Amino acid sequence: MNTVAGFFQDIGNLISTIGFADIVDILIVAYLIYKVIDLIRKTSSYNLARGLLVLLIALWLSGMFKLAMINYLLRKAVDIGLIALVIIFQPELRKLLAKMGSRNFYGFFSSKAHETSEIDAAITQTVLACEQMSKTKTGALILFERNMKLNDIMATGTNIDSDITAELLKNIFYPKAPLHDGAAVIRKSRIAAAGCVLPLTSNNNLSKDLGMRHRAGIGASEQSDALVVIVSEETGAISVAIEGMLKRNLDKQTFEKILRNELVQEEVKKNTAAEVISRIFDKHKVNANESEENNK
Repeated sequence: MNTVAGFFQDIGNLISTIGFADIVDILIVAYLIYKVIDLIRKTSSYNLARGLLVLLIALWLSGMFKLAMINYLLRKAVDIGLIALVIIFQPELRKLLAKMGSRNFYGFFSSKAHETSEIDAAITQTVLACEQMSKTKTGALILFERNMKLNDIMATGTNIDSDITAELLKNIFYPKAPLHDGAAVIRKSRIAAAGCVLPLTSNNNLSKDLGMRHRAGIGASEQSDALVVIVSEETGAISVAIEGMLKRNLDKQTFEKILRNELVQEEVKKNTAAEVISRIFDKHKVNANESEENNK
């Protein structure tokens, strides 16, 4: 009991010594580690990084259990591996250093530009696919995930995790394709799943000419904040469901405008904090330069 009390007392004493600078230091290091892991995850080096992690765990375990020979070999492997890593991760390191050396330094900490470009590309490909499916009267049901996760809906379909292209979307909803009857879910500008089953709306006041595809799209928009795109199999009309409201018979320009207003603007709002930090930094830099000029 005394050991437990002493343990908690030591932790309390340690916490009491932490100052504001220590908290800032920890947060910065944690964020940098997160950005490095995120960068590795988005590249082909992901599996290699996992292998390296296994190697480091094996090194730690060999030291803990005093396996001298294995520990010696692993340490030599790590020493040589550090040089190999610089060569293997050379493209990623160049990209990282280029961002750090650019004028827009805060872009290193914010992925706003990259994410916005990905969303723009996803919208362009979706509009192109829906326009062509509208002409051929190919039914389609596409959900853009936003803040609320659609894991339950995705679990009813088939995982895909692919880049969005108009050709792939058309292939998914091709009438003879195995997944064409379900919905496709787009998460973070990628097609995450297809052939998903959606809940039907409980609204009995809908127009009688709306089929099951429209009712499922409206139902999904009622139970989540997803933006749902629907292409009618009977008429080829393009519709969008948001929060239970259906906007029907959209032309290409209106359809694309709705997607950009709902998806791109939302992404901009998420990055407002980064913009504010950048403006404060720029303002501080300008004030410092003016002060220096006045002192001269």
